[in-house]
Amino acid sequence: MLRDKNLIPLSHQHQRALALCVRLDRALQAGEVDTEPWQAEIQQIVEQEIIIHLAAEEKEVFPAAKGDPELEAIVKELIDEHGILRALFARVVHRTLDSAGLRALVATLSQHIRKEERQLFEGLQKRLSPEQMTALGKGLAQALADASNACILPNEATRLRPKS
Repeated sequence: MLRDKNLIPLSHQHQRALALCVRLDRALQAGEVDTEPWQAEIQQIVEQEIIIHLAAEEKEVFPAAKGDPELEAIVKELIDEHGILRALFARVVHRTLDSAGLRALVATLSQHIRKEERQLFEGLQKRLSPEQMTALGKGLAQALADASNACILPNEATRLRPKS
């Protein structure tokens, strides 16, 4: 199903977060990873975009699922996952994630994003009227207004390298 235009800002943020996950996963698979630069980059993204993103979902998107038992169950899982992600992000800020912690972050974040995109967003698009989707989009635009639209470039230690 094509993504409704009112959810596209969240989907774009999801794409950026998944790109980070892919880069980090490849680095972890390649061997030794210097966790400091990765945590610095993740912290920057969290502070500029992800914290605002999570709050926008909780304020605008999750309440839109009310009245649909299947979507409400998904939202409950997503709220729990937001808590897990916030705990991982707090460890990033304190620079306490080792390689195993970074692996956990990649797995948790990528799985969470896919659940939102494939289950919640698809369900909302089927359930909500065009007018409700427009109202949701207006609420999201306000909630996401403070998120950075800047492209955060990987630093030397976190950029993708060709396979040898």
